[in-house]
Amino acid sequence: MGDAMVPRMVVAIFPISFLLLTRLGLCSGPEQQSREADLKDQRLEMVRTQIADRGITDSLVLRAMRTVPRHRFVPGDIMAAAYEDHPLPIGYSQTISQPYIVALMTELLRPRKDMNVLEIGTGSGYQAAVLAEIVDSVFTIEIVQPLAVSAQERLRGLRYTNVQVRTGDGYRGWPEHAPFDAIIVTAAVDHIPKSLIDQLAEGGRMVLPEGEPYGAQRLVLVAKHGGKVTVEEILPVRFVPLTREP
Repeated sequence: MGDAMVPRMVVAIFPISFLLLTRLGLCSGPEQQSREADLKDQRLEMVRTQIADRGITDSLVLRAMRTVPRHRFVPGDIMAAAYEDHPLPIGYSQTISQPYIVALMTELLRPRKDMNVLEIGTGSGYQAAVLAEIVDSVFTIEIVQPLAVSAQERLRGLRYTNVQVRTGDGYRGWPEHAPFDAIIVTAAVDHIPKSLIDQLAEGGRMVLPEGEPYGAQRLVLVAKHGGKVTVEEILPVRFVPLTREP
């Protein structure tokens, strides 16, 4: 892996139009304010019934899930479903995960303020935003360039300045910023990548779905202590497979 080309950083400047500001909810009138209030109520209900009632107890995770406007991370035509209890399509055969799974995977990392976190599979940027509410820095990699660009635009518009987005093959990780206190993989792999284990800090934790593409998968927690790696199975899951470069 050491002699592979490093994926290039997405560096783009986008003109912030009135339409974009409206889409992000940064321009508001009475009607927009009323809609945002209704969506906030839906978000709080989502956290109460789908997340807290299912056993998520970390106060930082619960606060982040209450704060991040999930409806801004889904396509406009399905925004009304943003707080429902299931994954949603975001284009390019990718999805935004079920809210409970986002919360569970975040809690398993034991995120805290001073942490440096790597995410593989940016998607819409929602998981990165949840992490950014808690940790010091998030480095996130997305292989589908249009998704990476739109996620970066969205995160910047929502003022998540502690997130860096890169386009590239997440299997390789991001060695320039390693070691990472935590790593989260949001697409299924058929084995745990050694490149990611190598980039996990001593005492670090990594959570990822492992198994067959569109088949039997399990969410696993990887921990590194004293140079030894342990793997714990958490629960059965179903994720889209991790896309690799040819």
